[in-house]
Parts: sequence; C-alpha cells; structure tokens
Amino acid sequence: MLGLIGLTACSSGNGSSLDSEFEDEKPVEVLYNDAAAAMDGGNFRQAYRLFNEVERQHPYSQWATRAQLMAAYAAYENEDYIESVLALDRFMRLHPGNKDIDYALYLKALNYYEQISDVGRDQEMTLMAKDNFEALLRTFPNSKYARDARLKLDLTLDHLAGKEMSIGRYYLVRNQYHAAIKRFLNVVRDYQTTTHVPEALHRLVESYLSLGIREEAVRVAAVLGYNYPGSVWYEDTYKLMDDSERERLLNDRGFIDRTMESLFRPE
Repeated sequence: MLGLIGLTACSSGNGSSLDSEFEDEKPVEVLYNDAAAAMDGGNFRQAYRLFNEVERQHPYSQWATRAQLMAAYAAYENEDYIESVLALDRFMRLHPGNKDIDYALYLKALNYYEQISDVGRDQEMTLMAKDNFEALLRTFPNSKYARDARLKLDLTLDHLAGKEMSIGRYYLVRNQYHAAIKRFLNVVRDYQTTTHVPEALHRLVESYLSLGIREEAVRVAAVLGYNYPGSVWYEDTYKLMDDSERERLLNDRGFIDRTMESLFRPE
C-alpha cells in the first residue's frame, strides 16, 4: 500500500475542497484500483473521494483499512490538511495495532509541518509539528520514517527558537531588558541544539550590561566563549569586556564550569 505514498512528496493540490459524491456500487478491487490510478495521475481530490468510497461500499474488506490511510494521504497531497488530520486520527483510533501506525503519525506531523509560517506569525502549527514528530520518535524510534522526522524536528526547533529570538530582539531595542532576557534564556535552555544559541548568549550579555549587571554578563560571556570560541558573536561579546574580565574568560575554568551548570539548568 505504501508504495503509492512518497516519503516527503511535495503537496500539489489545486486548493479546491474535496468532493464527497457517491460512486455506483463496484467490486472493491476495481474501486481501489481506480483510486490508486487517480493518485498516480495526480488527481488527489478524486483519489480522496474514491478511497473513501472503498470504505463506504466495502467497510469489512481488507481494502477498507488501507483505503482509510490512502485517503488521508490524498487529502495531504491536495493540501486539505484538516481533512487529512481528521482521517489520520480516525485511522489510529480504529486501528491502534496496525503496522502502518508509524506512517500515520509521520503523515500527521507532515500536515502541520507544511503549514509552518514565518517567525513573525503565530507558531501553533510549528508546535503541533514538533509534538507529533516527537510522538513518532518516542513511540517508534526505529521506524523507517524516523530519520526524516528527526531532521524535520530539528528544523521545527530552530524555527521556534527563531521566534523567541525575534521577540527578544523586539524587547531589547525598546530597552525592555528583563523581558528580553527571559526570551534569550528560553533559547539557551529549551533550544540548546539550534543555530540561535550563540546569538542568544551574546544578546544576554548585552542585556545584562545594559542593566549594569556585569558579573552576570561575564558569566554568560564565559559560556559563549567556551562553547563557540570561533563565533562572530563571541568576538563581539569579547570586545564588550574589560581586561580583567577577558582574563577570567580565558583562564578561569572553574568559573566557566559553574556558570555552565547554572545557566543551562531548566527552570
């Protein structure tokens, strides 16, 4: 069945809503093959309708279960993400032990992933994609879809960190330093594997210095220098320190270790 389903096929729907007219009664093999042919031909709207017909006309056949999942995939390809998610939830509820549950989880995550918007907008879809990729990896860590799920999960985390950075910068330029610090700490503590951490640490240094809290600024600078010594953000941070502070950054390993433990500890 999943031979008809590409791992990360690009959505190419026509934006139209999915049809729901009923077909005349047909043998299940004929009806399923018609649906598969529509899918192969890129007519995802028609494929969705015909796969649903397989289940409607032959609800107790072995084809019906396969058709449920294929209908969800057709809806995904048609960019009808709500219909696809509803179909997947129904499939997983009715067939919790099915061998393709991992694919259903993966496809559900893809439905949300395709709807991720830029960091200037609400990130609900990003969070939903993250939660569903994590559910797949937690439940089926050895699934053949796990590798792609991990890659996409990393991208969702980077996107969420980018949102936090955007808000933090907004507060920083308006001199709302405490609000900015909260956002930059969220990036450092919750999104440690993302590309935004070096800048978040630098912005923390800027914020603490603006508040006159030099000791805290030096602590964060030490973490930045230890973890990202070649970063342009560390170069900018280093310039903000005086000679004695630079000496601590370079030579006081115990100071750095203590700072690492406290800074990266979740609240």
